[in-house]
Amino acid sequence: MAEKIDQAQVRKVARLSRLDLTEAEVEEFTGQLSAILDYVEKMNELDTANVEPLAHCLPVSNVFRADSVKESLGTEKTLANAPQRDGEFFKVPKILDGSSGA
Repeated sequence: MAEKIDQAQVRKVARLSRLDLTEAEVEEFTGQLSAILDYVEKMNELDTANVEPLAHCLPVSNVFRADSVKESLGTEKTLANAPQRDGEFFKVPKILDGSSGA
């Protein structure tokens, strides 16, 4: 298998992606990316002249239900399984502190 991508290219892409790769990772990714390009090259050998382009291999259609007004669950049923509640509200742990700027 001839390498299509060399280690310098992998290092350049890693730098542009802000990835700090070890030498072992650079070597591993060089081989993996070259194998991917070899596979794509092999697929390019297929005759696709009479193949219609498609977005999905199966027919896809959106399934929408009728938009109708229904009775809601109500506060008690909605909060029945809440781990913690504060009156009529869900109680959740604080995730932001005063120094977060949010």
